[in-house]
Amino acid sequence: MMRLKDKVALVTGAASEIGIGFATAHRFGREGAKVCITDIDETRLEARATDLCDNGVDAVGFAHDVTSENDWKTVVASTVDRYGKIDVLVNNAGVAFLGETLEFSIEDWNKQLEVNLSSVFLGCRAMIDQLLCQGGGGAIVNISSIAGMVGIVNGAAYSSSKGGVRLLTKSLALEFAKQNIRINSVHPGAIETEIAKRAMEVEPEEMQALEAAIPMGRQGEPSDIAAMAAFLASDEAKYVTGAEFCVDGGLTAQ
Repeated sequence: MMRLKDKVALVTGAASEIGIGFATAHRFGREGAKVCITDIDETRLEARATDLCDNGVDAVGFAHDVTSENDWKTVVASTVDRYGKIDVLVNNAGVAFLGETLEFSIEDWNKQLEVNLSSVFLGCRAMIDQLLCQGGGGAIVNISSIAGMVGIVNGAAYSSSKGGVRLLTKSLALEFAKQNIRINSVHPGAIETEIAKRAMEVEPEEMQALEAAIPMGRQGEPSDIAAMAAFLASDEAKYVTGAEFCVDGGLTAQ
């Protein structure tokens, strides 16, 4: 399929080789998009941009602190300078700090909300401003989590940040629906990313228990999230906005 032919996409948090951001950029490229990937880790980001180009994707990487308003202005402008426009933003960058509430520091709380929620607000605002300058139209896909749908133990800050992304998405979708700017959220469950692999090494029993609770009996793959993002970015989803999509093997259906 070439559902994203002639579209230009910006994907954040794409430096991990086995992460959702890189998988999404790769899928978008396969479907015909030109792709700008960003991350705060410049060294790994350059490697991922090279990987994409080696696989036939028209791609470039930009160093990017998603908590910086100036950085957002810069990467959006750089994308437009390179490709002449921008059509799609995937807000994927995020962090996960878990811990017991009574022991959780205010510094970690603030950092969690800054990276996971405030950055999405900044990204959406920068993207929407550019889309309006282009005459409207376009798509934003905000990667949240099933932790933004249901609570998780020791995850007060993480769930709060991801739940905030869910409702920020809906509010912005309503505000800009008439300009045909579609904004949706995707809520991954347990996905085999770099973070999940480390968790399996550190807490194998807990991770095995999590897998056992998934109705489909296994974790998902980054490509599963990428496939959903590609649909939402495409014109096939032209009447879809303000919605949330759980990709979790049935975990939240219970």
